[in-house]
Amino acid sequence: MLKDHAKIIHAIALSGEVIGRKKLQKMIYIAKKMNFPFQERFQFHFYGPYSEELTLRVEELCNMGFLNEVKEKKGGYYQYRYTLTEDGKEFLGVNNVDMPQLGDCLKDINTQNARFLELVSTILYFDNLPTDEVKEKVQTVKKSQKFTDDEFANAYQYIEMLKNRTSQC
Repeated sequence: MLKDHAKIIHAIALSGEVIGRKKLQKMIYIAKKMNFPFQERFQFHFYGPYSEELTLRVEELCNMGFLNEVKEKKGGYYQYRYTLTEDGKEFLGVNNVDMPQLGDCLKDINTQNARFLELVSTILYFDNLPTDEVKEKVQTVKKSQKFTDDEFANAYQYIEMLKNRTSQC
């Protein structure tokens, strides 16, 4: 059980800081789709793939004092910032997590905006379908986002770049 918690702590430690619950969900989902051994189950939700298990693990890690969650008011909504605490660093020292290449992958994903990650993760969620059907499906379930052809092309290019990067380990 704590091995899965350690993987989440490790991911946040490698990222330095993750700003946004939605971004954290997308980062872990995309990493999982790149074959990193995250165990959380994801279902399709309003903002794309979502894991209740991940939400609960992050909450537990905050309650145990391994993660620091800062709630910031941003206009009409709240944004959450996640960083590793000293206790979290000690926990990682005792619970070795071996995921080569994860740091490069997550650092890159963490630089992307939430809208783009929502598109990338949604495309990956439907990756069992042919490309034209994926686009049609995304445009149906994400109608309000109005993703452009350029955004789709950039998302597919980004996915290929991540796959190439993670296959080299």
